[in-house]
Amino acid sequence: MNNRRYFVYLSALIMAVYGCKPKNTAVDLSITPDAGTSYKQGDKVSIKVSYPASFKADSVVYLLDSVRFAGAKDSSAVQLPTDTLGLGPVVITARVYSEGKPQEVSTNINLLAAKAPEEYTYNIQKTFPHDTSSFTEGLEYRDGVLYESDGGYCRDSQHSSLRKVDVSGKVLKKLEMSCDTFAEGITVMGDKLIQLTYHERVGFVYDKNTLKLLSTFPFTQGDEGWGMCNDGKNLYCNTGSNRIFVMDKDNYRTVRTIDVYDDQGPVNQLNEMEYIDGLIYANVWQKDLIIAIDPKTGAVVKRANLIVLTETVKKADSNADVLNGIAWDSIGKRMFVTGKNWPNLYQIQLVKK
Repeated sequence: MNNRRYFVYLSALIMAVYGCKPKNTAVDLSITPDAGTSYKQGDKVSIKVSYPASFKADSVVYLLDSVRFAGAKDSSAVQLPTDTLGLGPVVITARVYSEGKPQEVSTNINLLAAKAPEEYTYNIQKTFPHDTSSFTEGLEYRDGVLYESDGGYCRDSQHSSLRKVDVSGKVLKKLEMSCDTFAEGITVMGDKLIQLTYHERVGFVYDKNTLKLLSTFPFTQGDEGWGMCNDGKNLYCNTGSNRIFVMDKDNYRTVRTIDVYDDQGPVNQLNEMEYIDGLIYANVWQKDLIIAIDPKTGAVVKRANLIVLTETVKKADSNADVLNGIAWDSIGKRMFVTGKNWPNLYQIQLVKK
């Protein structure tokens, strides 16, 4: 290649490279509020994107978890209403267009419950015997009897079981489970009883009357199964965090999730659950608490401290473990509670302070 041809080739290459360079290069964008800022549900959040004065924006589109909720022609602030949003982290993105080309900047906020939970105490109405060998993981009341899921591995000198129990404490039917299965939360849906397992990532479906195993299903919601309940249409389960999974009652797949928060932050280690009059009641592991959750928003609306009951039980029986087990008699409007290896089942009434 002679020098003239080389110069022409080099000039063409330079023009090709620099001729394709866009006229508008990326600019520094910023957005408020700052990442991690907390708000109460119902607050209006002012969102504003900023960019250099020399930058010419055609429009700005605002997205909430990737869904458009507002737009502007410039950097003017927009308002995000939060009264219908679920609680927890929310990602907000500003997509800024200039000559048809977008650039994005994002932030996130934490949405907390609008107000503190109403505080409750309790009255003990009746006391019934409870099998102290039962490491209670699930408790349900249906058709005049209690169903109880008893957790444990044989290697730990425990043995999981599923039981039908009379309120008086008499075991009506008992199904011993395999030594390598740790039984967890249960719920009764129609004529079926559904049971979770701790680490085995499998669920069991039984005939509620005979306790005959009908089928199994893969538990895909997490590494651990904890509590379970239902509202007659959907199943609800948790995995020990502050998240509740709403499951299809036929295929056991996740329909949506509920993140549980009070006015201070997430409420973790949700355990045994019961659906009562439109609210999800849940034990909080190691906290001696029963909380009531609005399933539409995830807000904790009630909180009952049962520490006095737990301390009384443990003082009388040193083998008694944590509070765990809520059952509801929808006909008689009775609430039953117990705990792991507790000697008693209690019928209680929650009373607003």
